[in-house]
Amino acid sequence: MNTNRRNFLAAAGAALGPTVIRAAQGKIRTGILGIQHSHLAGKLKAMRDNPDYEVVAVCEPNEAIRSPRASSPMFQEMFNDLRWVSMDDLLGDKSIDLIVFEGEVKDAIPFGKRVLDAGKHLHLEKPPSNKLEPFREMIDLAKKRERRVQLGYLWRFHPGVDLALEAFHSGWLGEVYMIRATINSDRDMAQRAVEARFPGGSMFELGGHVIDRIVAFWGKPATVRPWLHHDTGAADAVKDNTLAVFEYPKSLAVVVSSSRDPASHRSFEVIGTDGSVMIDPMEPAITARIQLRRAQGPYQKGAQEVKFPAQVRFVKDFEELARSIKSGSALKYSYDHELALQETLLRASGEIA
Repeated sequence: MNTNRRNFLAAAGAALGPTVIRAAQGKIRTGILGIQHSHLAGKLKAMRDNPDYEVVAVCEPNEAIRSPRASSPMFQEMFNDLRWVSMDDLLGDKSIDLIVFEGEVKDAIPFGKRVLDAGKHLHLEKPPSNKLEPFREMIDLAKKRERRVQLGYLWRFHPGVDLALEAFHSGWLGEVYMIRATINSDRDMAQRAVEARFPGGSMFELGGHVIDRIVAFWGKPATVRPWLHHDTGAADAVKDNTLAVFEYPKSLAVVVSSSRDPASHRSFEVIGTDGSVMIDPMEPAITARIQLRRAQGPYQKGAQEVKFPAQVRFVKDFEELARSIKSGSALKYSYDHELALQETLLRASGEIA
């Protein structure tokens, strides 16, 4: 091949950007970075139950966190087969393919960039940051290094929401003009203190799970209007009663997230001119209530229910991540989806206008 042709092909490849990554051979050797998030135990179990993964090491850079937790019986049992290592050793281990970050929001982007710079794929806990540009820089780095970044939002592989997406894309619901979602919790004072660090409070901490699904339907909204209140009388200033409206050219979405609901109610509803899908409860067992003006696909005219068995969190997420890493193909949710979601979440949380 002559030099001009080789240079042309190299330039063309750079212009197109990376679309394929080197496929991992054998098991995906994985390290845990950070041990502070409540989802850690579930994600560790999902990987241990999946034959594509081999979790080999754990790191908690904050000694004030690491020392007491590492010596507790619960954490000793959780990590009994893992090596405790420094961050430098974790990122310097060339045999490790993937890092799963389970630390604090403030560390997610700086640590995530270090992970990508070390040439490793990244599973990043949510919400990943209360800023947009550092997140965009991290995604740009992932593209440059041809590494996968997967965000830990809960319902990306939710059978009820997937049913609603199928009905939407198939036209069974007519013109879909409204999505309504509720994601409440019943927070103790320790968790409220965590949420008080950010102006979005409950919307920032939890709203992203359902905002992610709204973006999966319609992409980035034209405008976002948040209402962020502290209304419960708790002795802090957490925005614990929050609502956001997302405006699209011919539709609206509404998200409610509150922090003092003893039922911790969560639901997702998609409404169109010819039908609707209401998912309630969202988990662990799932019920989708479907109402159709006429028979569509496998569903009859009128009201019906579809019940799904209890779903174990994170299983499908790590199946999808393993598929992408081992095949070298793209994740289901692209870099652009992650950027649109992050911007939309920050607008709903009052971080950006």
